[in-house]
Amino acid sequence: MRMGLAIDAACDVSQAFLQKHRIAVMPITVKLDGDTFMDDREPGELQRFIARRLGNRSHSAETEPCPVADVQKLFLDKLVLEQDCVFCLTITATRSPINAHVNQASFAILKNYRQVREQAGTSGPFMMRVIDTRNIFAGAAPAIVEASRMIAAGEAPAAIRERLLQVAEHSYGYMLPRDLHYLRARAKKKNDRSVSLFSAMLGSALDIKPILRCFRGETGPVGKVRGFEQGAEALFTYAAGRVRDGLLVPVVCVSYGGDLAVLAQLPGYAGLRAACEERGVELMEAPMSITGMVNVGEGAVTLGLAAEDHEATF
Repeated sequence: MRMGLAIDAACDVSQAFLQKHRIAVMPITVKLDGDTFMDDREPGELQRFIARRLGNRSHSAETEPCPVADVQKLFLDKLVLEQDCVFCLTITATRSPINAHVNQASFAILKNYRQVREQAGTSGPFMMRVIDTRNIFAGAAPAIVEASRMIAAGEAPAAIRERLLQVAEHSYGYMLPRDLHYLRARAKKKNDRSVSLFSAMLGSALDIKPILRCFRGETGPVGKVRGFEQGAEALFTYAAGRVRDGLLVPVVCVSYGGDLAVLAQLPGYAGLRAACEERGVELMEAPMSITGMVNVGEGAVTLGLAAEDHEATF
């Protein structure tokens, strides 16, 4: 059975990983200042967004996840011909309608695929399984990496689905913003109460940054630190500790809203890299999606890993 993966563009994984595993990307349209960006994780479009230096204005952007009709077209024009089973992984349904769009599109896809495959001379049934990673940005990476591993190992679709649901339940996604006022402005636009105005004012006055966590679809602050660099050190030191304690999937994904070379310069990153090397864990560096930068601001860091239940302390 030929099996493949499709993800939505807000799932942060590296471009090399996407190409190696031939992962299809369901794009997100971002509209800002009369310009339209197609967030499809392609480096060229990402650099075009960064080069525009939209800065604080990005919080007013409108984002449109891949419509139902476009999901259907992607599958019926391409994926049902190339694969016999496709796992579609999306960021948490609590933060984006893309999961609902894919589920809705699946009805038409499964109804119409036979005719498409027969016309192309392809026999046999087609399956698609939609998985809510219950996380965002780099937090979606553990499930995607585990899916690719199991597909490469030739595991049965039922076993893959069961395992991915387990990984999603134990995936942790952390976010460290640079600009709390930006985060507040974006949250206000989306009617999101994750960051209060008081917190934004306090953060500006004292340079206090929140460390936010997404876990099982719920997002909120789990710590606060003074200054972005101290926040980065706290986050990376925490992640290094989780690596040494053991992960459910041997990967830590770190995404950055800008030049990835900045990561190596942040305090604590060398320690995280050393811990990963020591335990045979992949440290994946990924550019933050355009959608991610719109939502948490340029220069922000997100980090994803899968581990047994625990309470993070910062």
